[in-house]
Amino acid sequence: MLDWFKTGPDAPPRFAETPTDARPEYLRKQWKIVITLIIGYSFFYTCRLSLSVAKKPMLDAGVLTIDEAGLMGSALFFTYAFGRFTNGFLSDHANIRRFMAFGLFVSALINIALGLTTGAFFFIVLWGINGWFQSMGSAPSAVSIFQWFSPKYRGSRYSTWAGSHNIGEGITFVVTSSVVAAWGWRSGFIVPGVLCILVALGIFMFHEDRPATLGLPKPTEAFDEPPDEKAKAKSVGTFRAQLGVLRSPIVWVIGAACASMYVSRYAINSWGLLFLQEAKGYSLVDAGFAMGAYPIMGLVGAVLSGIISDKLFRSDRHRPTFMFGLCNLGGMGLLFFGPESRAIDALALGIFGFGIGGLVVFLGGLTAAELISKKAVGAVKGFIGLFSYLAASAQEYLSGTLIDVTGEAENLEYDFGPAITLWMSAGVVSMVLAASVPVVVRAVRRNANGDDAPVGA
Repeated sequence: MLDWFKTGPDAPPRFAETPTDARPEYLRKQWKIVITLIIGYSFFYTCRLSLSVAKKPMLDAGVLTIDEAGLMGSALFFTYAFGRFTNGFLSDHANIRRFMAFGLFVSALINIALGLTTGAFFFIVLWGINGWFQSMGSAPSAVSIFQWFSPKYRGSRYSTWAGSHNIGEGITFVVTSSVVAAWGWRSGFIVPGVLCILVALGIFMFHEDRPATLGLPKPTEAFDEPPDEKAKAKSVGTFRAQLGVLRSPIVWVIGAACASMYVSRYAINSWGLLFLQEAKGYSLVDAGFAMGAYPIMGLVGAVLSGIISDKLFRSDRHRPTFMFGLCNLGGMGLLFFGPESRAIDALALGIFGFGIGGLVVFLGGLTAAELISKKAVGAVKGFIGLFSYLAASAQEYLSGTLIDVTGEAENLEYDFGPAITLWMSAGVVSMVLAASVPVVVRAVRRNANGDDAPVGA
């Protein structure tokens, strides 16, 4: 059965003598690849964030306690952290069409099962299992982009795909919230589950395995571009470079900064709707629309982060990281302590989303990847991802413990004060650690006897 997930054998070359003749077919398939990845990964998020929308109705109905809701979220992120690390390695050897479609299909079935069951134990176990299959979306998408696009176009296609999680968050906060408001908390799991089954079938039908399995040349050959020197270099000394990642203080500091930022990011993702409803008096639908400002501005922040750092800061990633960190803190501060105004709340969530969008780009891998050996970029991404989602898992448990709930079902009162302290403190820690990265880089270079010495290999 495992062989079914493996990438297929290379087919006989169909354009060996004139690789550029493959260009029209390449272009058609590249469009299919980008579209299926954007739609596919967007809907992965609808089956990951369904609990965020259904949380308050489940708490009001007595289906879950606040502690159990925290454990449920923690279970997903814990398994997601290790799944993302493991499935990242597996996806390098996988048929992405089958691998990614299977992950979304099983996640969809789990969501449907959650909508049909009761009992906190089953919720926690199933949601934890969901985390593993959710981790079969991100790394396979990146692998597919690198398989089908030459270095000249990878950056733009990757950044386009990277916005898909904001699309998924927007669908969840606006559409799923409306569904739950109309039909109850069970529909918040069942409807995304049914839709994701259809999307998984679409990935299976329209996505593609590697170009070589179809008899196509490499993308650089089809588009008459220079060979991918970076890919060739990765085959030499890769394992040693990956070990260097684990020994690099730079990667550890950036990983800790990213992990702290993920506490803030998933605090709003997981608890933001509940906060707006309980602390601000929003209806579920109104809260969902207000939260919609967060992913929209997150997409803007992600897209502009590269332009800002390249054009305004001459490819210096550290100063714009601090700027985006201020947006992260400022947005949370305005939301939690600002005047009572729905326009102000939407502005606060937009500022927060803009900050998170940029921070995910920089702390999530770009800064570290530019500071260590280029042979170990994948290891850096996996290591920082593991760090970050373990922190997100801890946040879920701690937030569920810190949010104080009093009263009876249907008339519960929530005190978010201690949890807000945790979320804001994490944002401060992330900023301090990110600001220390240039200092650590200089120290490592001095110890390596020269400013030109490698800092992570």
